[in-house]
Amino acid sequence: MEKIYQILVWASVFFYWLLIASVTIRVVLKRRALGVSIAWLMIIYIVPIVGVILYLLVGELNLGKKRAERSRAMYQPYRDWMESLGGCDAHRPQHQSFLSRPVHDLCLKRAGIPALAGNLLSLQSETADILRSIAADVQKAEHSVNMVFYIWQPGGHADDVAKAVCEAAERGITVRIMLDSAGSKAFFKSHWPDAMRKAGVELIEALAVSPMRMFLRRLDIRQHRKIVVVDNKVGYTGSMNMVDPRFFKQDSGIGQWIDIMVQAEGPSVPILNSIFAWDWEVETGLRYLPNLPECSLIEQHVHANHTVQIAPSGPGMPDGIIQQILMISIHQAKKSVTITTPYLVPSESLLGALQTTAQRGVTVNIIIPAKNDSLMVDWASRSFFNDLLQAGVNIYRFNGGLLHTKSVMIDEAFCLIGTVNLDMRSLWLNFELTLCVDDPDFCRDLITLQQTYMAHSTTVSLQEWRNRSIFNRPVEQFFYMFSPLL
Repeated sequence: MEKIYQILVWASVFFYWLLIASVTIRVVLKRRALGVSIAWLMIIYIVPIVGVILYLLVGELNLGKKRAERSRAMYQPYRDWMESLGGCDAHRPQHQSFLSRPVHDLCLKRAGIPALAGNLLSLQSETADILRSIAADVQKAEHSVNMVFYIWQPGGHADDVAKAVCEAAERGITVRIMLDSAGSKAFFKSHWPDAMRKAGVELIEALAVSPMRMFLRRLDIRQHRKIVVVDNKVGYTGSMNMVDPRFFKQDSGIGQWIDIMVQAEGPSVPILNSIFAWDWEVETGLRYLPNLPECSLIEQHVHANHTVQIAPSGPGMPDGIIQQILMISIHQAKKSVTITTPYLVPSESLLGALQTTAQRGVTVNIIIPAKNDSLMVDWASRSFFNDLLQAGVNIYRFNGGLLHTKSVMIDEAFCLIGTVNLDMRSLWLNFELTLCVDDPDFCRDLITLQQTYMAHSTTVSLQEWRNRSIFNRPVEQFFYMFSPLL
């Protein structure tokens, strides 16, 4: 009997060793960023069995078999659609600025997406006005309304949009709405899904969260894009979810969320619509690629030489393309870089780019909320302050609510604006979208807004940060170890 126990013990030890060794080899062979691999190995060795289970659940980019197969099959038809825009009159690479041309070349080479000129852009920063504007455009729809959001929270002016959507469907407009299952949990528990479907809206719950699916795909991959397209002519994207801040997370103690959206008209809108079509097909298998834009562009158009580059990222799309755009843009800066982000947990390469840019004399400003809705991200963000401040980066902590705006301004002449946070989740995992805008008029509006944010912020000085409580430092370092996974 004793020998049987010994055999069982040795078998258990061998199985334990084999399990840890196998997962360790798998982590290393994935050849990801070094910080990500080290963070996972720490979890696996500190809490071995739990760490292995966590890695198998959320450690790899697993979209699920059906979605992965669809993405592979879809990629070439969508790329062909994008590349056909190269012959459009609005594709004018010869007029692009020094800052925008490398970004265009990267997107064209990796994703087949050209930058197009002749767009009319409007920066909207008042959430009530944004929701009224979307509702008004939906009410004027003649053919179609397509929407995708991470969060739709019932209440306030968001309900006005919901009513407009139902009325549009009832009068025969094709309305398709895709909402992330986790982000829009409250919406799917409300009366609105039934009301919309009864009105004729095609409503999809994207990336459904269920314990039954946890070993079939990674549950923390989220549909984080925010897109509205009406009649393939008017589009919206930016940082704002379909929420009225007065009715959203009011008990969290962080104030109202501060967001922006860009309203667009012109040849870039069908590209926005094609990104929606991609997401819809990944989830449903149904293809609704939009019509190509009307590309007649006259030299007298006020924005004939001002381009918009649309850059999507996420499973099935070129890996890390938005991080590449960020890196190119930051390294090209000669005078200034101003960034707004709610979540500051940069990758090693992005941290190095910010430090190097500040150290070569470029003014680098980062504006983040003073209070954050994520405790882990808040502490992890603080762990980067010392390195950034020592390099000469200016850090502003916004006091007017949760600053949710995601924007990057380069040399007051070229900007990035969209759904992407400066964290690994946005840069490598979720479905995201960024507009790269080469338009002086639009950039001036964004500069004014960023200056308003800074005026309502507290500057963090290096000396002040060094004098912070000694008890905060181990907490910051603890969350820093896991920052590559946040």
